[in-house]
Amino acid sequence: MRRRANAAFVVLVTLFVAVVVLQIVVGDRLRAEQAEHTSRLERVRDANIAVLQHLTDAETGVRGFQLTGDQAFLEPYQHGRVGAFTSLDRAAAETADQRVLGLLAEERAAASQWMYAYATPIVIAGVADPDYSQAERGKELFDRVRTANTAVDAAIQGEQRTYAAAARRQSSLAQLLFAGLGAALLAVAVALGLWGRRSLLAPLEHMRATLDRLARGELSARAVPSGPGEMRAVIGTLNRLASETERLHAADQARLVRTELRQAVAGALLDGGDAALGARRVARLIGEALGADAVHGRICVQSAGAVDVCWPDGAPSLSPEAAGDVLAAEPGVVMTVPGVEGALAVPLGGDAEHPPGLLLLLRRDRPEWTEEDRRLLATVAREIDRSARQHRLTYRQERLISEMRVLDERKDAFVATVTHELRTPLTSILGYAEMLTEGDGGDLAPMQQRGLSAILRNAHRLHETVSDLLLLDRANHAMAESAVPVDLVAVAATVQAEFAPVAAARNIGLTGETDAVAVDGDPRQLERVLRNLLDNAIKFTGTGGHVTYRVHADEDTAVVVVTDTGIGIPDADLPGLFTPFHRAANAMDRAVQGSGLGLAIVRTIVTEHGGTVAAESKLDQGSTFTVRLPLRTAG
Repeated sequence: MRRRANAAFVVLVTLFVAVVVLQIVVGDRLRAEQAEHTSRLERVRDANIAVLQHLTDAETGVRGFQLTGDQAFLEPYQHGRVGAFTSLDRAAAETADQRVLGLLAEERAAASQWMYAYATPIVIAGVADPDYSQAERGKELFDRVRTANTAVDAAIQGEQRTYAAAARRQSSLAQLLFAGLGAALLAVAVALGLWGRRSLLAPLEHMRATLDRLARGELSARAVPSGPGEMRAVIGTLNRLASETERLHAADQARLVRTELRQAVAGALLDGGDAALGARRVARLIGEALGADAVHGRICVQSAGAVDVCWPDGAPSLSPEAAGDVLAAEPGVVMTVPGVEGALAVPLGGDAEHPPGLLLLLRRDRPEWTEEDRRLLATVAREIDRSARQHRLTYRQERLISEMRVLDERKDAFVATVTHELRTPLTSILGYAEMLTEGDGGDLAPMQQRGLSAILRNAHRLHETVSDLLLLDRANHAMAESAVPVDLVAVAATVQAEFAPVAAARNIGLTGETDAVAVDGDPRQLERVLRNLLDNAIKFTGTGGHVTYRVHADEDTAVVVVTDTGIGIPDADLPGLFTPFHRAANAMDRAVQGSGLGLAIVRTIVTEHGGTVAAESKLDQGSTFTVRLPLRTAG
């Protein structure tokens, strides 16, 4: 039987390997050929599409140059002209289809006719000449190019369809071949199955009955070895598998017990009730699970400190010497206690604010503890430690949150007090200083006039800082009924007029580009946003630099972009850039004046308007700030 089985197996394996190898070889070859041909046709088509794209770019450039005479329009023309003929060459190199090659030649001729009959004369003339008849002629020639390009694309698609049909036919033939081989393999398998059924039916039926008993939960069921030697070996393996299954089931049951006990202990510790009652529940659960006569514990979960517990009531107390021996051991390691018969203990961890604890179990009638008992106690100890750490962490977090809330309230009160106390004397200083500057100032010496100017300048700076603090201290609120339509173009023009003399004095270019954009909001605050951004850009841009801004709409969003060529911002300073009083390291190194409130105010105002602000920068190359605001709603 073994020889027959081996022979049948060899035949079956040979047929299977032949089918697999043939399918792999034929399938890989067909797929490779199809992929290569498809890729080549896609490259031809992509090149043809690129021809039209390049010529469109060239036509746009020529038309722009014809209308304006701007030489900048010739750059896309030159790139498009070269790119178009390069793409034509690439397409012709990738195809061998004569019809496609002929159409490519017609497309090349049409492109050359448009180039030399229309585009090249305009470029050679070198001046704007919006001759509409010439433009119409150019359009007619370019339409021929488009028609030729479309014909090439249609021919390529036709070749793709033709090849796809041929590929499907090849696949069908391959599938028929594989079907025939599969039928042969199936016939051999059926013959082998019939033989095996006659020779092995009884032992297999016995094995089935045994497996059915195992499936019903009778894990002690075993099969009686019978039949050929190979079948006896299989039955022996089945019996070993059943034994291992029984062992693993017992281990799973033990793990389930540990899990349930761990969950029950966690629930008892974190139920938020009385700490002593929770500790007693834990002791009772452990004692009942391990069959202990008595459980002694010292558990520290809540902030009240360690809780000593003894279960059941009336159990003998734990001696200080035994408790000291347990506490001196390494936390989490299950141990026996010297001098105490039938004792099993585990120390519990603590920290700087909470003392360590312990669990000690006594069992007089069965003083020997199994390995499973030790694992269960270690699991419970780890759960108690984890629950204790979690509770302590929660308590500390709540305490920290409370302290931070108090500090925040004190900060608000401090800012309100300081700003109020500063504004009152500042009003008097500014008032009297402005009174002294009124008139021709003939009664003041030059030194006195310079000092008075310094007083006014610094008093105004301090007044602006106080206003900034007040703005940052107020809670962010969204614009609602107080919002009015704001023309960002007018805002940009006002701020540019304000900073144009400053930029000119420092030899810094200041330019802007605006589209008609309107938002809902506070015009003064939005003007302040752009003023702060331009002020920073000019402040951090050296002589000969350039500052630009752009106002435009992007779908349903108004976008304001301010770009400079200044000193840039280090990457380490970008995350905290919009934090109050934050200043970049390179700004402080160069002693550039500033309070560090400008960008924080920008973010506050933009956020109140329902928008966002972001910054991008490269050190020593410049920075770009982008503000996005919701466009004004209709109505």
